Amino acid sequence: MTSSLLRPTRRTFLAASAAFGSAALLGARTASAAVDWKKFSGTTLEVNLVKSPRSETLIKHLKEFEELTGIKVNAEATPEQQQRQKTVIELSTGKPSFDVVHLSYHVQKRQFEKGGWLADISGFLKDPSLTDPSLVESDFAEAGMLFAKDSNGVLRSLPFSVDYWIVYWNKELFEQKGLSYPTTFEELVDAAEKITDPSTNTYGFVARGLKNANTPVWTSLLLGYGSGPIDADGKLQTTSKEAVEAATLYQRLMTKAAPPGISGFNWAEAQSAFLQGKVGMWFDGVGFAPPIEDPQKSRVVGKVGYGVMPKGPATQAAGTFGDGLGVTEASTKKEAAYLFCQWAISHEMGARLLQAGAGVPFRQSILEDAKVREGVKMPSAWLDAVSGSGKVSKLALPVIIPVTEFRDIYGVALTNMIGGADPATELKNATAQFEPVLARSEGQ
Repeated sequence: MTSSLLRPTRRTFLAASAAFGSAALLGARTASAAVDWKKFSGTTLEVNLVKSPRSETLIKHLKEFEELTGIKVNAEATPEQQQRQKTVIELSTGKPSFDVVHLSYHVQKRQFEKGGWLADISGFLKDPSLTDPSLVESDFAEAGMLFAKDSNGVLRSLPFSVDYWIVYWNKELFEQKGLSYPTTFEELVDAAEKITDPSTNTYGFVARGLKNANTPVWTSLLLGYGSGPIDADGKLQTTSKEAVEAATLYQRLMTKAAPPGISGFNWAEAQSAFLQGKVGMWFDGVGFAPPIEDPQKSRVVGKVGYGVMPKGPATQAAGTFGDGLGVTEASTKKEAAYLFCQWAISHEMGARLLQAGAGVPFRQSILEDAKVREGVKMPSAWLDAVSGSGKVSKLALPVIIPVTEFRDIYGVALTNMIGGADPATELKNATAQFEPVLARSEGQ
């Protein structure tokens, strides 16, 4: 990260206005850049969002954008599955009813790319009359830019909110065994097995075992072996030595150190087990953290550490998922729509997301801003884990159209492994089943 990203510049609004008053926001913004925010005054934009705490935060503050730009925004937020179906149907016609679309990268990126549905916004990013100087590619986690650009390196969206997978760990259980936070996969397994004591209903590790939900656990482990499920040419690597070793590690953790019935655990069951104080480590997304520090829901308040995923045999990598905002190729108001996207992922809005516990921005400068951090309710160790994960972020799921089928097919294989099946055999069978699905999706 460049030092220029850490200068306070317009971010000093946070010090002046802890309540995020709109006058302070607007004054700070217009004073800091040559952006002509009023250039498209009088325009009306249609914005299609996924209903979530993130979109609720945007909608809550829409008036500020409208006052800043003179642009009227009609924003619709619909539940995730409904929104995904609606966007695909409309975009396929070539005449969508919206100018801005909210997309889930790990589910929709390849589909949107293949359809040619998102506008090229790289020129906008380089235009000082359209883009605030603090908005630069180097401020985003590496995975964010991989998500936002197409296979030719063309910027098609702006990364909005990220979910890194981290390790939640029970400091009390670690101390009882004289252990410190693991720095490698070997140490992680060792700690998990040392903490496990079925006679006291204590277990060292919990993660998703339920089919489909469990696939990102395996692919996140695979990143530590310096690999991924698909190579740069789109070929499956799911029967490679690294894939088998990652699956074997998954099997060992889930059979030697996890609670009984783990093959039925999704994130909610894993979280519930960890909140009871009898689990050493829980591996999942950063967004599940708030209940851990809630005395009404948790028995481990003040006892939890938050760690970046330990280093695997080849590298240290944090599995990354996320969503973004793009301008539709069909829109006749692309520049105005881009201004909305820029505002939505701005320092101010990212700070609000983080402080409300509504999401984690992809921009590292927000995570490292001392004033922003003061207003975050979660412990600083959680923020450090988030920021640290951003520095080693890698895509945890392959960027393909049939990602649901990928999760389903390999999820069954992983659940079978928890039941004692051979990892290499299961991966071979799953790959044989999935290869034709992938080939059909790419028109091969």
